[in-house]
Amino acid sequence: MAKRNTRTDERSDGRDTRWDDHRAERRDRVLAAALNAIGRDGSSVSVAAIGDEAGMPRSVVYRIFRGREDLDEQIRARILDDLMASLSPALDPKGTIREAIRRAVATYVGWAAEHPRLHQFLGTGSASRQPANSRVVTDTRTAIALRLTRLLDTYAERLLDGAPAPKGFSLDLAFGMVGLVDAVVNRWVNHPAARSSTDDLTDFLSNALWGMLSGATAGVGVRLDRDQPLTAL
Repeated sequence: MAKRNTRTDERSDGRDTRWDDHRAERRDRVLAAALNAIGRDGSSVSVAAIGDEAGMPRSVVYRIFRGREDLDEQIRARILDDLMASLSPALDPKGTIREAIRRAVATYVGWAAEHPRLHQFLGTGSASRQPANSRVVTDTRTAIALRLTRLLDTYAERLLDGAPAPKGFSLDLAFGMVGLVDAVVNRWVNHPAARSSTDDLTDFLSNALWGMLSGATAGVGVRLDRDQPLTAL
């Protein structure tokens, strides 16, 4: 008599799928609770407090995640999902150069101002752990810079009448612009006593980005007008 394939039977009757759905639902509940708790209380929130917010004991949270480092990284990924949902539309440039730069900067600064503790968690993680480089944060920052690189490549090709820009031009400029914004906003979030207003910060970064863009393009023989419509480039 053929041996019954229990694993196949479990899959066929849907029990594995139901368990997977249950685990995914609990993971989502913990991550949503973590964002609420961190947004309210900061990075000092413990796993037990996150579990309380989610309505489950600490031991269950640790059965869902491999440890605090895994939990922190998945929290960062969820925070970045929220940030990118707000930021992505603003990275599609419209209007003049001035308007496109300011729209992107204002969106990011506005999100950081509304969620300072979540923004801070992206860089520091939980207070109980030493700050460490986060793969998901690095990957997201890189993805934004590469998206900007492709955009700069497109405009450079038009402005240089099809001639190639110097090797690495768009890549260096894009990573420089992203790095500038990242460093300044991190400083702004982490030192609330020394913060400028959101409008002043937006003005400063917009002007700084324009300075980088206009200076770099002038170096390859292209003079830009800040109030030039992007459609004319």
